Amino acid sequence: MNDSAQPARPAPLSHVAPDGSARMVDVGEKPITARSASAEGFVRISADLERAIRANTVRKGSVLEIARLAGILAAKRTDELIPLCHTLPLDAVDVAATLENGCVRVTATVRTQSRTGIEMEALTAVTVACLTVIDMGKAIDMAMVIEGVRITEKHGGRSGSFKAPPEGSR
Repeated sequence: MNDSAQPARPAPLSHVAPDGSARMVDVGEKPITARSASAEGFVRISADLERAIRANTVRKGSVLEIARLAGILAAKRTDELIPLCHTLPLDAVDVAATLENGCVRVTATVRTQSRTGIEMEALTAVTVACLTVIDMGKAIDMAMVIEGVRITEKHGGRSGSFKAPPEGSR
């Protein structure tokens, strides 16, 4: 049997120690570079909740503004929520929550100068903002659904840039 017929050995997993335990990756030797990541997500809502958000009559307050603030706060605390994430110095966090037909669209862009990626911070910002929409609107609509949470773009680091294909083109 020649070497080309042998199956390729999978690369070792970066977050698994030799003994099989989970570990945080050592990024100390990696260069500090500019990094950014953007993410999006959607909360499907009822017509009643859409009307209440548009009229700003939700009893808990401004759904879009409070969701936006929750997303910013969440990005800053990602390392406390995701066990193997590094603590990153955030240079900027931009979160937007906008009302569209039948849904709230949440977007986040996070930037840093660091040794490791910032995708988890962008995803955490979007996800917590979406959860906040549900918390604020559940008295009107218990059937809300979060969908389409994904990285839309990222720049920096060894893997370079990524831009997601338009939704539905997979």
